[in-house]
Amino acid sequence: MSTTVETVSAAARTAPAAVIVAIDGPSGTGKSSTSKAVAAQLGLSYLDTGAQYRAITWWMLNNGVDVSDPAEIATAAAKPVIVSGTDPLAPTITVDGEDASGPIRTQEVTSKVSAVSAVPEVRTRITELQRAIAAGAEGGIVVEGRDIGTTVLPGADIKIFLTASPEARAARRSGEVKGSDLAATREALVRRDAADSGRKTSPLAKAADAVEVDTTELTLSQVIECVVTLVGEKQVAK
Repeated sequence: MSTTVETVSAAARTAPAAVIVAIDGPSGTGKSSTSKAVAAQLGLSYLDTGAQYRAITWWMLNNGVDVSDPAEIATAAAKPVIVSGTDPLAPTITVDGEDASGPIRTQEVTSKVSAVSAVPEVRTRITELQRAIAAGAEGGIVVEGRDIGTTVLPGADIKIFLTASPEARAARRSGEVKGSDLAATREALVRRDAADSGRKTSPLAKAADAVEVDTTELTLSQVIECVVTLVGEKQVAK
């Protein structure tokens, strides 16, 4: 009995501390790939908040909501049931029980998500969902998005803001979509940045206490290593 207690106590002392990690930044900075890899390496849960905004946008497009009308969007915001799986090796998202992981990545959703996300009622609904998921992640979680460190989880243990030049981001995004035009992709990213940074409710912004990591000249492996190191230091400090 004594040996068992001592073993458990030793394990408790050496186990990494549970941390909440907020990773923010614009599209094309390697945010999703980095967040998933960091969560997997450190045994943390993972949440892609952008997928949730895409999911509610997809639901509205499929259910006849006029996404150019903020009042209509606000009225519908509470209707869909959105469930996010937090396994970094196999993240899932369903809307009203239907797998939405593929449909939310269409160009139609991409072109409308900023407008839907800007509506305060949508942000309130999704923010509440995100906070509940983070609070329920007993072993810690990596949450990625655009306003996590500033609005959703301002008390996160560590905040990281990924950046990259528009050219680097456009090249990465074009590489993900076959046949895409580099110049058009860059223009779309710049427009999305302006929309996300300029919205009145929870704009894309770097938290004052966030660590900024410029990924322009870094490989994905280097970015992951950098973030794992930052999070690991925080776990030790806790």
